[in-house]
Amino acid sequence: AQARAAGDQAAAAAATAYLRVARADALVGARAADSVLADTLLSIARDQLHAGVGVGLDVTRAQSQLSGIHAQLIAARGEQLRSRLELIREIGAPLEANIAIATPLQRMDLGKDIPNEASAVALAMTKRADIAAAARELEAGRQGARAIRAERLPRLGLFGDDGEIGKNAQHFLNTYTWGVELSVPVFDGFRRGGQLSEQGAVNAGLELRRKELERQVAVEVRSAILNIATARDQVVSARERLALAQLEYSQAQDRFRAGVAGNGDVVAASLSLNGARDLEIDALAAYQSARVDLARAEGIATELP
Repeated sequence: AQARAAGDQAAAAAATAYLRVARADALVGARAADSVLADTLLSIARDQLHAGVGVGLDVTRAQSQLSGIHAQLIAARGEQLRSRLELIREIGAPLEANIAIATPLQRMDLGKDIPNEASAVALAMTKRADIAAAARELEAGRQGARAIRAERLPRLGLFGDDGEIGKNAQHFLNTYTWGVELSVPVFDGFRRGGQLSEQGAVNAGLELRRKELERQVAVEVRSAILNIATARDQVVSARERLALAQLEYSQAQDRFRAGVAGNGDVVAASLSLNGARDLEIDALAAYQSARVDLARAEGIATELP
């Protein structure tokens, strides 16, 4: 049971590392998209400056934004490589292994229904290997107490001996002895009483540990379900904000193209879009992490799809 519990922990750690890789990939994709927008803005600013309808400040702003996005992209790629190394370490693969994420973070299943708390807790009580280990340890302690009590019971035994005796080999006499023996323990210096008291204290501690572990598991399950519900709402909110940020950027860019405004509004809108993309990625990663936490709390981390 303890080995199975260690396996569940390892599976949850590997799933968490997998999600970090997926999040890092999503951030690299977001920064690449931001880089394309910043490069487009710089091209528009330069074209307007050459046409005599723009100012150098717009070009400088666009160059500054593009430089900042490139710095973020470099950092995101570094995190992408580090997260892959961590995943390789967690799954025990060769360090030279090429890791590819099968499903991008944005396309991972969000689920439709929030898990039922009572059903999830009941599942955890039957599936968690550490609970099974604690229950078996307590049962072993109770068996030890029963064995100590059994030492007070009378013992019934049989004995026998058959052979020949004599000094002359030609005149050996047959001899034998046999019988039934009943042994009744009367006094042992209170040794058994002391052993029973000691084992009883140990068993009481094991019982408290098992109950506290069950309470902890119930809390972990309920917390994971709350995190799932919260993260899913955050995903909905983040996607709404992303859609609005994309609309804001499009409108600001159209105004800049038409020459009715400088690119200050476009830069501000692009920063808002940058933040909105990060919020969506973080919300999606938080939701999937909550799913992993729930599977670990239920003891089914090795069964994650």
